[in-house]
Amino acid sequence: MTHSFDKNYWDEIWHGDRAAAMAAGDPNPHLVREVADLTPGAALEAGCGAGTEAIWLASRGWQVTAADIAAQALARGAERAGAAGVAERIEWVEADLSTWEPEARFDLVTTQYAHPSIPQLEFYDRIAGWVAPGGTLLIVGHLGDHASDGGHRHGNSHGHGDSHGHGDSHGHGHGHEDGGPPASASVTAADITSRLDPAVWEVETTEESQRTMAGPGGREVTIDDAVVRATRRS
Repeated sequence: MTHSFDKNYWDEIWHGDRAAAMAAGDPNPHLVREVADLTPGAALEAGCGAGTEAIWLASRGWQVTAADIAAQALARGAERAGAAGVAERIEWVEADLSTWEPEARFDLVTTQYAHPSIPQLEFYDRIAGWVAPGGTLLIVGHLGDHASDGGHRHGNSHGHGDSHGHGDSHGHGHGHEDGGPPASASVTAADITSRLDPAVWEVETTEESQRTMAGPGGREVTIDDAVVRATRRS
């Protein structure tokens, strides 16, 4: 089934019976690993859903702008941030990321599986423009079936894969009827890095990884991720 990934689609998802499960789970392991060596500053999570990653960043000292198109997702996130004691470190912004422009640039811009209404790579181009000089761009996307190596990790500067839980339970772009993302929302690491001008960006991580997690009903689900981390040159 083809989705437009517009506001109506996401509002329906977040008012549906899967919303509670989407708001649960641990922060994305790629995010946890990739930002561990960064000095906390101003961060934007683009397509934050119910804020699992935003709350994790805030708990580690980041001042976070958490943006999403679904008001219900943001309401869940704000409630959870209050319970976690980090409400003052997160600004929740209801925004269509295909048209929204932030007022400032960020030390970290990250997105985990967000599926906008515009083409996926154009979305990545947009959020890359919101990174301040010296700042970090971290993209975690669904790895497309067209990956040349069949979806396994390659070119990884960190040299290890993950078998931890996946952000799939709470990130945008999940809950598709067939259990996986559509081709239009899937990318390869090379797709992403090809958009990053070497004169502007230093690519720190380019990774394609495959791992498993427990899915609905306890069945094992295979997760294929494309991960790119890059630093904007000063």
